[in-house]
Amino acid sequence: MSSIAPALTKEQVAAEVEEEWIPGTVHLVDVDKSLNVKHNGDSDLVLIPQPSDDPNDPLRWSKKKKWGQFGILWFWSFFTAVATNWSGPAWTDWTIVFNTTYTKLNDTSAVGWCFLGIGCFVLQPVAMKFGRRGVYLFASLCQLLGNIVGGKASGLGYLYGANIMTCFAGSPGDSLIQISTTDVFFQHERANIISLFTFSLYSGSYLGPIAAGYIVESQGWRWCYWWLVIFFGVVFAVQIFFMEDSTFVRTESKEQEIGVMTQIISRTSQAVDESDENEKQPKAVIGEEEIKPLPKKRSYRQKLKVIEREYNDKRPIYVIFLRPLLALGLPAFVWGGLVYGVQVMWLSLLATTQSEFFSYAPYNFSAAATGDTYFASLIGTFLGTFWGGNLSDMFVAWKARRNGGILEPEYRLWFILLPAVINSAGILMYGLGINAGVHWILPGGFGMAFMGFGIGSAGALTITYSLDCYPDMQSEGLVLMLFLRNMIGMGFTFAIQPWLDRDGMSTTTWLMFMLSMIFNFSCLIFIKWGKYYRKQTKQFYLKYSDKNILW
Repeated sequence: MSSIAPALTKEQVAAEVEEEWIPGTVHLVDVDKSLNVKHNGDSDLVLIPQPSDDPNDPLRWSKKKKWGQFGILWFWSFFTAVATNWSGPAWTDWTIVFNTTYTKLNDTSAVGWCFLGIGCFVLQPVAMKFGRRGVYLFASLCQLLGNIVGGKASGLGYLYGANIMTCFAGSPGDSLIQISTTDVFFQHERANIISLFTFSLYSGSYLGPIAAGYIVESQGWRWCYWWLVIFFGVVFAVQIFFMEDSTFVRTESKEQEIGVMTQIISRTSQAVDESDENEKQPKAVIGEEEIKPLPKKRSYRQKLKVIEREYNDKRPIYVIFLRPLLALGLPAFVWGGLVYGVQVMWLSLLATTQSEFFSYAPYNFSAAATGDTYFASLIGTFLGTFWGGNLSDMFVAWKARRNGGILEPEYRLWFILLPAVINSAGILMYGLGINAGVHWILPGGFGMAFMGFGIGSAGALTITYSLDCYPDMQSEGLVLMLFLRNMIGMGFTFAIQPWLDRDGMSTTTWLMFMLSMIFNFSCLIFIKWGKYYRKQTKQFYLKYSDKNILW
């Protein structure tokens, strides 16, 4: 005997929607194409966030323009990574020229990691308050000055100064780039785009030392700095004339998802009468707040202004500076920062030990040959980018279709399991292989490639997962994550040489292997309980993601 569910009133529907809504859970796929929302062309993918009708909304840019702006930032982040990580092949020369040690050179790199973290806390709020474009231009100028200081170096103090300036200027590549991505691309594209940006950072980190090895041999180490001055000069000129600001404050993600859920629950509960017809299409679903005259499309000159005051965050600057501390109350951001930081430990491991180990017996590599070992890391990172980007985007869309169109952010975490195994295996190949003095193809080939795969995929996956969990606190969460990552990188860089000196390569490698296994496989905790954590932090998130609440 069948029973018919009683119709619900508007108030009952609203109460049920509010009860069922969980941050991060969204209707990514309109399985039967019955929802009154904007789709990705003719596909069943729902555009998240929904683009507004404002002609200046970056989500409305053409694909050609989106990829053009993406290209400018991609090359900027690539050269930023080069400037931060190229110096390994020059260290042997520097120990002689500056009468210093590898430990002291490690310290100069560690200070750089510190200023990467400080830069995130300083420049990200400035970008939210005054626009992205001005911050990117400032960062390029700072890179120019920092590399000039390095090119003129006559002592260790100059290297500290160059690293402080270039790393502080490189911090937008760690956090602001991802916000620029969410300004322009939709959620179903996000992992692919963030993975490509991650690839730009790591490919710069690998290709930089490769190129530096040849430059050191043929032109001298100072020319590594002068070439970067030239490249950043060109990038700065392109940014001045072609890079637009993507700053845009839009409707909160909760309102858009609430609108979709209201349609679905109203339909299934038979709560559809004439008085409710206008409620079937909530304004938030199509991205409009009120019916009002639309702004005019900006002119070329207006698009290139340095300070953004129309679409920027209107809260006081001190509030924006302090808000990243609130992300400590959201588990996904804290966990993501720790796991991402562990990936950077392996990048720092390569940067600080490569020259020391491959330049001497039994390998006796030249500076150029030492740099060439990074080709293995580059190949691994390229494959990791595809794994953590395109494939993970397709996987979560497939999972969402099987789940009635609903996407849970935890779907993406299944893709961390393979990098967890490969990354950990790479650490053993690199460390134990060097310690045993085996043929370079094991540590400098397979070991570095495996580590590159893990670094290139796991970092992008944890960032994308965290952004998906709490979309209205993306900027605050990213600042916290990148600060944690860079502090871990700084601490590891300070510690690696004394650690090696005390415990030796074999013991140190096994300890790093265990750290990799523990942190990478911690994704299983969030696969099982991640949705529970999001549900438990719902009220905290609702309170502090509200832009009308200052603190």
